Amino acid sequence: MEEPIIRRPERGTQIRGAISLILAALLAGCGGGGESEGAAIPAANKILRFTAIPNQNTTELKQKFGPVAEYLAQKLGVKVEYVPSIDYAASREMFKNGEVHMAWFGGFTGVQARHDVKGGRAIAMGVEDPKFFSYFIAHRETGLERGDGFPMGIADLKFTFGSESSTSGRLMPWYFITTMGGKDPRQFFKEQPGFSGAHDKTAVLVQSGQYQAGVLDYTVYDRLVGEKKIDPEVCRVIWKTPVYADYNLTTHPEVDKVFGAGFTDRIQAAMIGMTDPKLLAAFGRTGMIAAKNEDFDAIREVADGLKMLK
Repeated sequence: MEEPIIRRPERGTQIRGAISLILAALLAGCGGGGESEGAAIPAANKILRFTAIPNQNTTELKQKFGPVAEYLAQKLGVKVEYVPSIDYAASREMFKNGEVHMAWFGGFTGVQARHDVKGGRAIAMGVEDPKFFSYFIAHRETGLERGDGFPMGIADLKFTFGSESSTSGRLMPWYFITTMGGKDPRQFFKEQPGFSGAHDKTAVLVQSGQYQAGVLDYTVYDRLVGEKKIDPEVCRVIWKTPVYADYNLTTHPEVDKVFGAGFTDRIQAAMIGMTDPKLLAAFGRTGMIAAKNEDFDAIREVADGLKMLK
């Protein structure tokens, strides 16, 4: 049997074919001319990426948020991927650069992110978040006990905040020290305070005695006590702060452009509908409720007043 003859096409035919391919690619990239942006890309090929501020051990967070990604993928019908972050600033930068479509922020980092990206939208928060608070803690050797008022005795101690961008581990405690202690923390403490970088690290540092006192997210402290990683008799709660709004899931304005109109609302519905305790444990919450940017106006005003909103 003779081999089929493959004839070389005429040069004009080659050129016309190349032009046709280029035009087809351009039309596909523009969504066919009349379609919404991103409509030409099949939903199955899009990946919804999200991150979370690393307020605790980053390895543990990756393990916890993996199942959340699977849950959202099932509910939304798109691929979902959790992207770990090395610190608070990196989470904010990924959101600003569009590397992630949404992020689980603290109240302060959420305000910063929405300041960076106009149109960013807070869509969900934990049921605990509208009335969040911090714990001031101290090692038992300090002799400080829990009281109703602001613990002025911490001024003489070696003290640590959490991350510099943390709401419950820095911003609001800084505000309470300034207003109730009467001085900016840089003048209030006899020794310049430190920054542990994360809530669980703050508790560990105080329990070990490396720092005599500190401040952190109350949910992290309670969890560590429940897991017997922290001894409440050694690492004592000495003051519970007034309440404020805190954590939230914020979405990037590009979400609806990439995944279709109304997709942000679908994410919000999926988050509010999350009832599995194992999934909620990733956020350290017992349930989710709707959130809006205005819920964090007080945080924004505090940050602006302290000249921390950059």
